[in-house]
Amino acid sequence: MRLSRRGLLRAGLAGTAATALGGLASGCAVPTGSTGRNMVLWYWDGGLGDTVLKKARARYDSTVDLQAIKIGGYYRSKLITTMTGRAHIPDIAGLKGEDMASYLPDADQFVDLRTLGAGKYQDQYLPWKWEQGIADDGTMVGFPIDCGPVAHYYQYQVFRRAGLPYEPADVSRELSTWEKFFAAGEQLKKRIPGTSLLTDVNSVFENIVQQGAKRYVDKDRHFIGDQEHVRHAWDLAVQAKRRGIVSDLVTGTPDQISAVDSGKLPSQLGASWASYDIKNGNPRTKGRWRIADMPVRPANNGGSFLSITKACREPEQAFEIVAWMLNAANQASGYVDAGLFPSTPASYELKQLRAPDPFFGGQVTTDVFGPAAQKIAIAYNSPYDVALGQPIKDEIKNVGVLGKDPDQAWSDAMSKCRRIAKHLGVDY
Repeated sequence: MRLSRRGLLRAGLAGTAATALGGLASGCAVPTGSTGRNMVLWYWDGGLGDTVLKKARARYDSTVDLQAIKIGGYYRSKLITTMTGRAHIPDIAGLKGEDMASYLPDADQFVDLRTLGAGKYQDQYLPWKWEQGIADDGTMVGFPIDCGPVAHYYQYQVFRRAGLPYEPADVSRELSTWEKFFAAGEQLKKRIPGTSLLTDVNSVFENIVQQGAKRYVDKDRHFIGDQEHVRHAWDLAVQAKRRGIVSDLVTGTPDQISAVDSGKLPSQLGASWASYDIKNGNPRTKGRWRIADMPVRPANNGGSFLSITKACREPEQAFEIVAWMLNAANQASGYVDAGLFPSTPASYELKQLRAPDPFFGGQVTTDVFGPAAQKIAIAYNSPYDVALGQPIKDEIKNVGVLGKDPDQAWSDAMSKCRRIAKHLGVDY
């Protein structure tokens, strides 16, 4: 079975800042790499579209034997191990968006894309996405592939039966705040017993954090996960549990999938790529779904980059390939092939992204995801965010699934964060 993009994201979170590229020594001789004729690109299943890879091989065949290698398993760990060993390092390497911050402290292991002319392309890409690939010293490590704007997926007829707004524009307008969203969940449960608006509290907590410009650690290496922006997300997640709008099911289990099929879970907050998960996981629900804006403002979940390693013997040639593969036309192709929502706004008006989607009742879903992608806040992503965000996510899950006292859960989360911060050298 093909691992879903959601599964890929969760697998990526297994790494922490403590196992970033810190073991690599700077100033070493350039590792043994390819010649200009033989160029190796590493990516993961679903990381790039098959069509654009095929076209790239054909386009550059006269000068480059481009070998695109799909790496299975824990991609990040395999890339770090290979770079540490200084042998068989790919010329071009995909970097998952959720891992991007952990690569940036070791920017000297990658070619600074600014030196290859990346700046002339900057205005073609989403500003917040472009910034994610740049280290604190200004080195550009990653060239944007895709992004994951989050929206509200809902089942049209279930919302209509519950007396809720059901046309996408109406849902976007009338469920525009978290209070209105939660109230809709209460009405849904009252009108159609046994239903829940969302599967779990984590989708509330994580999306609210992702809506803002702050995460868990700031640029000065201070822990900020105890501040208002995180506590606000925590309190709303607790409220979602208390108001009964979330289920007791676990995402991806047979019971949860069955609940989605039957309309008992007719709603979710998900990134653009989640549309492919719904299509593959719940094919019987074709035509029932619509997509609207998420409450307050969009968040982002996912989206990756291409980098050029210092092992590359022909970085100019490699960058020409990268920039071409990730232009607006090819990003549109990547969306059709692999659900990679473009980081190039010009793609949103191209034919491939304007087609009505029968699975979503003929809706042109780009009309929601496109504007959402352009409204996402520029946020600082620390290499320590994963390690110091995980205890808080674990504890809010304990509140949602196990019924743990929220105050005790918050206290336990802060205690764990304090220990991890001390270990990582982050000021608490």
